[in-house]
Amino acid sequence: MKVGMLGLLRVVVLVLVLRVSSSSSSSSSSSSYFGQKNRRSSILPIPVPVQATTSSLMLNRVGSSIVFPLDGNVYPIGFYNVTLNIGQPSKPYFLDPDTGSDLTWLQCDAPCVHCTETPHPLYKPSNSLVPCKDPLCKSLHPPEHKCETPEQCDYDLQYADGGSSMGVLVKDAFSFNFTNGEQLKPPLALGCGYDQIPGPFPHPFDGVLGLGKGKSSIVSQLSNQGLVQNVVGHCMSVRGGGYLFFGDDLYDSSRVLWTSMSRDHPEHYSPGFADLIFGGKTTGIKNLLTVFDSGSSYTYLNSPAYQALVSLVKKELTGRSLREALDDNTLPLCWKGRRPFKSLNDVRKYFKPIALSFANGGKAKTQFELPPEAYLIISRMGNVCLGILDVKETGPWNIIGDISMQDKMVIYNNEKQLIGWAPANCDRLPKSKTTSIW
Repeated sequence: MKVGMLGLLRVVVLVLVLRVSSSSSSSSSSSSYFGQKNRRSSILPIPVPVQATTSSLMLNRVGSSIVFPLDGNVYPIGFYNVTLNIGQPSKPYFLDPDTGSDLTWLQCDAPCVHCTETPHPLYKPSNSLVPCKDPLCKSLHPPEHKCETPEQCDYDLQYADGGSSMGVLVKDAFSFNFTNGEQLKPPLALGCGYDQIPGPFPHPFDGVLGLGKGKSSIVSQLSNQGLVQNVVGHCMSVRGGGYLFFGDDLYDSSRVLWTSMSRDHPEHYSPGFADLIFGGKTTGIKNLLTVFDSGSSYTYLNSPAYQALVSLVKKELTGRSLREALDDNTLPLCWKGRRPFKSLNDVRKYFKPIALSFANGGKAKTQFELPPEAYLIISRMGNVCLGILDVKETGPWNIIGDISMQDKMVIYNNEKQLIGWAPANCDRLPKSKTTSIW
């Protein structure tokens, strides 16, 4: 097992199959992917509405935001996590922030059939089931779905790395501190996951924070309640940590480089097709269908583009004092120097900057720049490793992962259908757009 690849490709071929079914139909519809494993629907108590804990909840607060500290790093930990306080009474849970999927879910004692290791006790769900005819549940199903269990909404999430979660949608109170000083506990829908299959690189977490564009994402639900603008952003520090935010009052839009979200791929945070730039020059590597995915630790290119990039990098290193480190399995391609490297500052001079140039909806092209520290790591062996990997057979997507978004504020503005980025100090939590983070 290669170290540091824990956030592998959640978005690429995410299959969201939320089934409204009885336990018998759930078992019979299991594909060969699940083999003979018996997976059943949860039977929770009779639904009881979750009430907002403040009378001012329905007031319009779209001028305020919510900021969450991030923990973790790309290497050696291999993932970031955010703490959310959920339930009545409120309890903390560590979630994997994922812009590549919509639904937020917790490993759940409903009871749990199969759960992986968690840093906290399993979530005990409220008695507020989301019925299958709820618009939120309908938004997650194909049009032909049938409500065979009207009182609940079952889901089955399958991720590209082979991991999965099965459960039922519930509503519960989420505790948020807004930048305007208010503290609110709005009722939001989440998945109570009672049957999990871990991916090949599991790590202890309580669940996933879905930050995608769908109606079930937490920020979409908050926006529908008039609490924040439908805007998600994150800032991951190359030194580890950083922050995540909902809302649009934490940045100066004029200092952000914007590109349009692709209308042809509305299900993802995709700017469409990109050309690869190496050392400030065009490479002939074009039409890379690209997506931003905070659930992926590393950046991925399709096989032809990856092989072409590796050739360019190796050509640039010809005659240098680096040689390939075949004994280092941290990542597929590593190099060693005359002595172990201590930091990326030791190797920046050997590597050229890379950029992805987006068509930007017919307007002037915008470039997402990757300096060497945005695509390299220093391994525990003191070697320098390429943090751009071969996507291989997992689909057409080329993925901009966490490594390439470090020390940038990356913003997904669903109100205006724009993706933006700007260099930022990710070590400092912002309080408002007047706070200096640039």
